[in-house]
Amino acid sequence: MKIKKTNNMFFGGPKSIIIITILLLSSLALLHWLTDYSRNTQVISYTTFLDKVELRQVKEVKIAGQEVFGLFNDGGKFETVIGNNPKDWDKLRENGVEVSVDNPANQFNIWYLFPLFSFLFMIGTVLYFIRQSRSGNGGGGGSGIFTMGKSRARMFMPSTIKENFDSVAGAAEAKEELADVVDFLKNPKKYRRLGAKITRGVLLIGEPGNGKTLLARAVAGETNCPFFSISGSDFIEVFVGVGAARVRDLFAQARKHSPSIVFIDEIDAVGRHRGSGLGGGHDEREQTLNQLLTEMDGFQTTDGSVIVIAATNRPDVLDKALLRPGRFDRRVDVPYPDLKSREEILRVHARGVKISPNVDLQKIARGTPGFSGADLMNIINESAIIASKDNQIEVTVDHFEEARDKILLGKEVKSRTLSAEDKKMIAYHEGGHALVQLLLPETTDPLHKITIIPRGRALGVTHSLPEREKYITTKEEMLAAIMTALGGRAAEELVFGKLTTGAYSDFKKATDIARGMVCSYGMAPEVGSVMYSQAQGDFVYSQTTAEKIDREVQKIIDKCYSKALKLLKTNRDKLDKLVEALLDKETLYASEVYSLLSIEPRAEHSFS
Repeated sequence: MKIKKTNNMFFGGPKSIIIITILLLSSLALLHWLTDYSRNTQVISYTTFLDKVELRQVKEVKIAGQEVFGLFNDGGKFETVIGNNPKDWDKLRENGVEVSVDNPANQFNIWYLFPLFSFLFMIGTVLYFIRQSRSGNGGGGGSGIFTMGKSRARMFMPSTIKENFDSVAGAAEAKEELADVVDFLKNPKKYRRLGAKITRGVLLIGEPGNGKTLLARAVAGETNCPFFSISGSDFIEVFVGVGAARVRDLFAQARKHSPSIVFIDEIDAVGRHRGSGLGGGHDEREQTLNQLLTEMDGFQTTDGSVIVIAATNRPDVLDKALLRPGRFDRRVDVPYPDLKSREEILRVHARGVKISPNVDLQKIARGTPGFSGADLMNIINESAIIASKDNQIEVTVDHFEEARDKILLGKEVKSRTLSAEDKKMIAYHEGGHALVQLLLPETTDPLHKITIIPRGRALGVTHSLPEREKYITTKEEMLAAIMTALGGRAAEELVFGKLTTGAYSDFKKATDIARGMVCSYGMAPEVGSVMYSQAQGDFVYSQTTAEKIDREVQKIIDKCYSKALKLLKTNRDKLDKLVEALLDKETLYASEVYSLLSIEPRAEHSFS
């Protein structure tokens, strides 16, 4: 359960719209009443009144003191003031006027108070909105004209935070680092007695979907303290000084509820290197960053047991002053989950999903290397969706296989019709990729499947998955990856003697690997073991060096292409057999290919 965020926008929000509607309707009713009364009631003189009575044009009158309210025979209304003359009563009786008399002391009409009530209601409504806008309801993120400088952070009280470290599957090292933060907040005296300073900030670094936000909430749940959550972009406005004011307000609230945790997601939105923005270092973002630096560890900073946890996937762009000890004392890496962590994450997300007993989550974990926690949650959900569309009573292995292919390769495009010649060309292209990969078993990843059914933007796909967690790559493996990428074009040239546009993405992949070998990994003899920047527009080497780099990249590509073409020529019978089966079935899994070509099977990532 989240604390309800009150919308403080000036004259905004559903409640405000209802109040304003009532106010407008009341004002219109008042205006109508006043105009109607003034339009239909005629004010006449005392003499005119007596003349009308004598002409027998007055039907009835109501007398209150000296005020007379009457009705003409034609239905018109009038009012006048009469003198204190007893003969007037005789004239009224003689001319058939119906007379009624009210005591002025007891006369009261609720409509007399309507203008006063309407005026007071309007004044009260305006004052209410102004007070609400200025107060900001405790800094809960008002966005009105009077709350521009209020923090937009959402505060979660301990009772509303259900997550703890048991809720986070995997990420053992990150949880171990954060356990120290929990101990700091729970037992500060334990560390202060020896002169240790409590950690002020923790920076969570990792790719999107790996659980940085969940870890921050787990820390708040473990410490049982208030949790303030905000995104880095919520600080920034077009008005100068607003971001800094919001930072001050955020930390003022956090200190008021200390010990507490402030979580800033995507901190790179506000914490980038200073001097790189518009305004020569005086733009709004940099002023906001300066205030953040001051609040975390400035001259007037007080020790209020407020810990800042920030998350980013771009630590390289953060300002150095933000990363120094005293502000973010700890940097916690949240990497992609390993095999054991993936299995734990799958089991967490599989709760509440009706999965067939034949589904082995450990096999699914082995078949999803490189998946983030969000990807694993998505594969469980996609499998359940596919099973539901098929009107199944449980999620089976086939549903998981289809979900993985959809996530990795894209949705199957059934509406795209290909000619027999095109299908044959695609089959040889994908067969070339697969056969080169199979003929280099020591340096390539195991084959998973080959398909000539269009998926996503690809007309065909040769898909492989690593047999283990890989943290380093050898030169031989990189050369094999280039050969595999060029195998499709080599097969086209070998069989058809012509070139197509289908190898575009293959060339890009091969070129990127080769350029990385030359510029980043020191694997080119002519260039040497030197790192050359590949950032766009950032060339820190001479034209001569650039020409050397281009020659080395071209040399690697040409050599790999020649080797791939030679392998396919030598094994043309295997290529033809593979393509024939592929045209027949359209999709071949690794076990079928190994059996067809009499090749020793390698590690498979089939879920069955």
